[in-house]
Amino acid sequence: MLAVQLAELNGAEPAGVAQALELVTGFDDALAHGFARLGEERSAALGALAGALSGTPLGARAAEAAEKVAAGSIADDHLVALAGGRTAVLGAVHDALLTGLDAALGRTRAEWAPQAGEAPAYGENLLAGCRSWLHELAITGWRGVDHDLVAASGQMIDALLAEPALRRPAVLLDGLAAELRANCPVATMDRLPARRWADMWARGMMLAQPRALPEGGADTVSGRVTVLGVELHEHGTAVQAQAHGLLEPTGGGPVRLVRISVSAAKVDTILGPAVWRLLGGCPVLLGALAGHHAVEIDGMPLRDSGDLVWREDLARPGTPVDPFAAARVHLAGALAPAVPPLDRHPVRIAEPVLLEGYKAVKDDDGLRFDLGGGDALPVDLDRLSPSGPLTPQLVAASTACLGLLRWDAGEWSVQPLGVQTKVKRETVAVHNGDWALGPTDPKVVKAEARAGDAVAVLRERAGRLLRK
Repeated sequence: MLAVQLAELNGAEPAGVAQALELVTGFDDALAHGFARLGEERSAALGALAGALSGTPLGARAAEAAEKVAAGSIADDHLVALAGGRTAVLGAVHDALLTGLDAALGRTRAEWAPQAGEAPAYGENLLAGCRSWLHELAITGWRGVDHDLVAASGQMIDALLAEPALRRPAVLLDGLAAELRANCPVATMDRLPARRWADMWARGMMLAQPRALPEGGADTVSGRVTVLGVELHEHGTAVQAQAHGLLEPTGGGPVRLVRISVSAAKVDTILGPAVWRLLGGCPVLLGALAGHHAVEIDGMPLRDSGDLVWREDLARPGTPVDPFAAARVHLAGALAPAVPPLDRHPVRIAEPVLLEGYKAVKDDDGLRFDLGGGDALPVDLDRLSPSGPLTPQLVAASTACLGLLRWDAGEWSVQPLGVQTKVKRETVAVHNGDWALGPTDPKVVKAEARAGDAVAVLRERAGRLLRK
């Protein structure tokens, strides 16, 4: 990424973004206080959101829903319409930002192709239970959430987790319930994460609809995948490793940006580098992350969203590869995937970029990469994973960075996935996934040895229980 590209990215904000976010903020404030006790101001906020959708297919339903909710008649259909309206407004913001990003980077993006036909129906009674709990949250509002309301979700979430086809809403609602439980009674909180919880509530309402929109088609692809970097998503009961890479298709064709996601259940006592052991069923992928070699795939499904449906039996280790060298050659011209409708949200923007020739500058606002030309890019150090060797000190001393461009709180930032830095006068590369097969830092190895292998202990205890 060049200074001129950053200057274009940091230029004028796309028209309408600020106004759209104000509408969402008004909705989130109403949800925080509960739809059962809306005053004039918060009723007007719902009406304003519906008004912004007047020229869309959602317009009539959103207007009716805002009117009914303001009058105290809160039905499931009304909540779905409002959640859909909020999702659509944020989707428009996402599209405006991503269009500007693609223009600045000169990146070509595939078009989303809607799939014909209905999606299969899964566990409609379970989804009805989801909607019922989300309905109660909307009526009560975050300020009214107590332990009893959170506990009411337990049986429903357990049933969802037992159904593989419903894993997405299950993990989402499990995470929301965990955050609410940790902050109960919510009325005592000084500051609410209103935007975050409203995001989770609205997405939960969308995913809990029967026959939700299909994720898009999937083709089988073969070729060479070079992993540029990996990020770990964790909460108390789940972990996901999401790798971002470049696919060079067999037989030619444009290089494509792809994602590889593998997940596992966990407990909150498994922390740090130990979480990698939970993903031990993917040795080819973990070996590629730790050993920095390519992966050869043969006939692996690739969704329109750019997600490879990972199967170890369709992958084998390839030749050694330098992610930084691969990014210099292929990243600028790689074809970016289309974004599925339900994933169109500003905070879900995560575009791989290569940054070089910058100067790391620390100030009161944190660390920034100064690319010259008067523009600096904030570095999101809060997203660094404790499960890898990448530290704020290494990032601050780096000379090149592979990362993800993100947009949050009204500005662009970069999430480092790997850096090149000087260690004892030699340039070395440090990546998030270097410890995928276990830590290589002697101090961390000793600390883990003293603490014991939590994963092995829990597996042994689980096996003992199953044998009874």
